[in-house]
Order: sequence, then C-alpha cells, then structure tokens
Amino acid sequence: MKVPKLSWVLGLTASLASVPAFAQHDHPEGGTPPDQLGTVHFVNSCSPGVEKDFDRAIAMLHSFWFSASIKTFEEVLSKDPACAMAHWGIAMSWWGNPFGGFRSPKAIQDGTAAVEKARAANAKTERERDYIAAVALLFKDAGTVDQRTRTLAYEQAMEKVAAKYTEDPEARIFYALSLDQTNLPTDKTYANLLKAAEILEKEFKTQPDHPGIAHYIIHSYDVPALAPKALDAAKRYAKIAPAAPHALHMPSHTFTRVGYWQESIETNIASAAAARKDKAPSEELHALDYQTYAYLQTAQDALAKKVLEQIPAIGAQIQVNVAGAAAPAPAGYFALAAIPARYTLERNDWAGAAKLSPKETRFPWTDAVTYFARALGAARSGNPAAAAKDVETLNALAAKLREAKDAYWTGQVEIQAKAASAWIAFAEGKKDEGIALMREAAGMEDLTEKSAISPGPIKPAHELLGEMLLEAGKPAEALAEFEATMKKEPNRFRGVYGAAVAAERSADKAKAKQYYKQLLQICERGDASARPELAAARKAATD
Repeated sequence: MKVPKLSWVLGLTASLASVPAFAQHDHPEGGTPPDQLGTVHFVNSCSPGVEKDFDRAIAMLHSFWFSASIKTFEEVLSKDPACAMAHWGIAMSWWGNPFGGFRSPKAIQDGTAAVEKARAANAKTERERDYIAAVALLFKDAGTVDQRTRTLAYEQAMEKVAAKYTEDPEARIFYALSLDQTNLPTDKTYANLLKAAEILEKEFKTQPDHPGIAHYIIHSYDVPALAPKALDAAKRYAKIAPAAPHALHMPSHTFTRVGYWQESIETNIASAAAARKDKAPSEELHALDYQTYAYLQTAQDALAKKVLEQIPAIGAQIQVNVAGAAAPAPAGYFALAAIPARYTLERNDWAGAAKLSPKETRFPWTDAVTYFARALGAARSGNPAAAAKDVETLNALAAKLREAKDAYWTGQVEIQAKAASAWIAFAEGKKDEGIALMREAAGMEDLTEKSAISPGPIKPAHELLGEMLLEAGKPAEALAEFEATMKKEPNRFRGVYGAAVAAERSADKAKAKQYYKQLLQICERGDASARPELAAARKAATD
C-alpha cells in the first residue's frame, strides 16, 4: 500500500492551532468546556433556557467525553430540575464507552440511580419516556443478567424508538451505535456494522458536522475489510470536534487499519495532550499505545522509547471507579502492558521481551500481554523452559476468563498461548510440530477480530508463522504468510520486511526489491541506524 501524503496532518495541525485550551474536569473558573464539539440538536421538553447546554452535553456524549457530559447535564439540572432527559444523559454517560467491556460497580450503581431519577422526573413526552426505558435495560438486573443480554435488549429497544419516531435523527444515530456495540468479532459478514454504517452514511449527508455520526462511522468500519470506507469520516472527525480528546484519537483507528502511520502519530500526539489536560490517564495511555505502535512500524524507535519511559507515571494515576474519558481503566492497563511488549517484539529484542516484568491487575487479558511477550522472547532467545512457564500462566489466565464467561478475551489469550507453544516446540527442535501449532494459531486468529482497545495484535499470528517458516528454510510458504499479514495489517514493518526476505530467498528479485522499497518508504522518518533491516533494505533496493 502506498504511504499517503501528509496533507490531512497539516490541515489538522492548522485547525488545532486555533482551538482554545482544553478544559479540565474541575473547571476552576466555573466555565464549561469550549464549543468546538460539532453541531448537535436533540429535541426535548426541557426548559428552552437549557437548550444550548443540553445540546453541548449531547455532543460530548457522542464523542465519549463522559466526565464532561455528566458535568454539563448536571448544569442543565441545576437550571431545570424537571429535565428528565438530563438524567437519561447521565445514565448514558455512566454506561460509558459501548466497546469498553468492563463496567465498574460504581458505574452500574450510578447509572442505575440516574435511570431511577429519570423515571421519577416524569418525562413530558412519550418519546422521552421511551428513551429512558431503553437506557434502563443496560443496567437492569446487572448483578444477575450478563452484559451481552442487556446490550441486545437495549439494541432492540432503540430499534423500536428509531422506527417509532421517524422524525428523530438522534434515535437513528443511537440505534446505529447500539448495532455496533452488539456486533460480534466472529461475524465475518459484518451484518451489524454494515447496517449501522448505512444508517449513519445517510445522516452524514444532512448533518456533516455531527460528531456522533463521524465517530460511529469509524467504529462501523473498524475492521480490515471495511476500513478504507471510513477514511472520509476519519479525516473529518478531529476537525468537527477538536475540543474532545477522543475525537482527536479516533481517526487513528482507521489510519492504523490502512497503514497511515504518520497520520496516526500526529492525531494521537494531539489526543494524548488533550487527555493529559483533561486528567484522563487511561485515555492518554490509549492514545500513546496507538502512537507507539505507529512509531515502531516506521522505525522511529527513539520516539517510541520516550513514550515507554513516560508510561509508569501516567499509569499510577489510573482510577477504576470513575466516569471519565472514552478509554476506561482496562484500556489504560492494557496500554501499560502492551507498550513495553511492542517495544521489544517489534524490534526483535527477544532477550528484552523475556525479561519484561508482569504486573497483576484485575483484568487477566491485560496481564496476558506481558506473559505472551515473555514467552515469545524466551523461546526465541533459546530458553524454551522459561517460555513454558509463561505459557502455563497464559493457560491459567485463559481459564479465569473462561470461568468469568468472557468468551472474546478467553479466545485471544488462547491464541497467544498456542502461538507461544508453537515457538517452544520449534525451539526444542520439533519444527514440524511448531509449524503445525503456529498454523492452528493463525487459523484461530482468522476467525475473530482485534478489540478496539488495541491498534493491532501484539504480534500477528500469520507474521509469526512467516518468520517460523523462514527459519525452517521454507521461504515460498513464508512469503504467502507475510502477504496474508499485509492484507489484514498493511504497512507493518515486520510484515513488509519478512515478505522482502522471503521473496529474495525464493529467487523473486523483482518482488523482493518492491517490498524493500516499500519498507524504506514506510520508514522515511525512521532513525538512521535504528535497525539493521533498513541497511539491508537500502542495499537490496539499489542493487
């Protein structure tokens, strides 16, 4: 894939230069956040005097700026205590990021309380009562009914609201988001995502400055097969709502999917800075994970290391029981584990990976990241026995997730355990067994998608298989695996370099030169002597 020009980045930088300072949670001067949040109007029966504040709160909600939306809905209630829909908005804000998975007990408790207040306020219209009844389903019987059942009930309720109130675009937009929320990563037809996208694309034509529409289009297309369709929304969203930290980050979901690394870096620099000012450590770490991933693909290793050195201090600020930024606490803990793992694995620092220090959290799937990197590092640096101990831990973490009925993350950790076991077998001289196990891991990964919490797999299974086949002296087979990786994860450093080497060893000099040139283009900003692979690429590209 051709590396894009940076006209979008330059445009974003220019637009951000005119944006006022981002507001913090406490708003010490008593003001509300700046109005660069896009254009939203949510019809309601509240006092006309709170209309502007209410619409601003809805705009914040659409950009997943939950701490700010709660504060602004509370300001609405201070002016109009009878505004039932402000309580609805607070409940929606406590539900938080629809793709965030874990909900803290406090989020459930405070969201339920907001629903009860909304009901007690006796909304003046049937439409408003229907909205309130729908959000109530997200919290109803949370102690006994699993979260997926509740989100499906909410989706069905919002479908009815959208069908009943055809003059209400917000109903359609929130319904589309509910479809995205209930999408299964194993559904390769992308039925929910495409249905949501169809709704949102129509709305975008009539509301081009609506933050939620641009935001949810990106989520609707956030899979490799559909990602190019989101480029227009991705390029527009940060300009629509530059005051919202998540609006500055969200375009990088699309840029990562299509391999636009510098665009991802620039928008995440802005997002991390905004999150820092907003005192939202998990949001900042989430942006830094995407930013580091892009740095490492472009061999900007010194900049990646600077990020790595910053993260412990940021991580110490994470709080679980708060309503805040779009990225909940688990996203912060994931980034704390993922950034060091990526920094070692993307640079083939196997000894460094083997020495990573695990940190126990309440989220087993975040802990698994470190054990996976350690296992790969140990196996590939000649210590399969140490790797085997880490695989035992991975299997134990998968068992915990299975017991908790977390099917998605159980599967992800099982893929990691399988891949690590493959490299253990390979390191022990059982090459055929290792290749067979690695093929199984690649097949398992093909059946699912990555979580939105991560810019990409810690190490793609097809890429690992390609590297194993290269070491086994099977370059033609390796080339097929690297090219499979590049279809799903375009412009990855290791995928492109692996393909170049595999092509070279398969005596396909033309293809090898093509991939070496592509790597050099991807790494045009890379550190001059960061990686020996780049020196090899320069030599091969000019021979």
